[in-house]
Amino acid sequence: MKALIVGIAGGSGSGKSTLARHVGAAMSPLSAVTLDMDGYYRNFSHLSDEARQRVNWDHPDAFDLDLLAQQLAELAAGHRVEKPVYDFVRHLRARDSVSVDPAAVTIVDGILLLADARVRDLCDVKVFVEADADIRLMRRIRRDMHERGRPIDEILEQYETTVRPMHAEFVEPSKRYADLIVPHATDNVFAVEMIVAKIQDCLHAEGALP
Repeated sequence: MKALIVGIAGGSGSGKSTLARHVGAAMSPLSAVTLDMDGYYRNFSHLSDEARQRVNWDHPDAFDLDLLAQQLAELAAGHRVEKPVYDFVRHLRARDSVSVDPAAVTIVDGILLLADARVRDLCDVKVFVEADADIRLMRRIRRDMHERGRPIDEILEQYETTVRPMHAEFVEPSKRYADLIVPHATDNVFAVEMIVAKIQDCLHAEGALP
């Protein structure tokens, strides 16, 4: 039986990863795994530290979309994958990967998940998370300072030069492909229930649920 792929997209700091975790937890007793698109940044180890700082991390070219599409297809077919891990402090792909076993439902989240046709077409359920720009920026500042040790000036410069324009060019337009558009994802219990109901409908149609 083909596994179901649920894609959750949205801007940086919109709450898509939190929503993915909530949906995964709500799938019990069905098995579910979560993937983060952030792990699939290209390996820029050939660049100097200074050059890596100048990479546009919010452009589709920054991601290894071939690998992401390949591994999603493998999980859907019931095969284990070795998911890459990205080190956001050094801007490098980590040496170690994470083994991900196939499950009835695979939930993947990322800013550009619905912007790429190959990845989008693999998703049986497509969700876009909306949040006001000021909320997304505040969450990004808090995350990058506390988890990645970045100074505020660097965070704001990156937001102004790449995050904001790439959101307008690629992320926001991709929501037209979504089956569901979810506001206030971090505390939207009703949205979780709707997504789970949609997943269950798809599983019923596939014959995976009685």
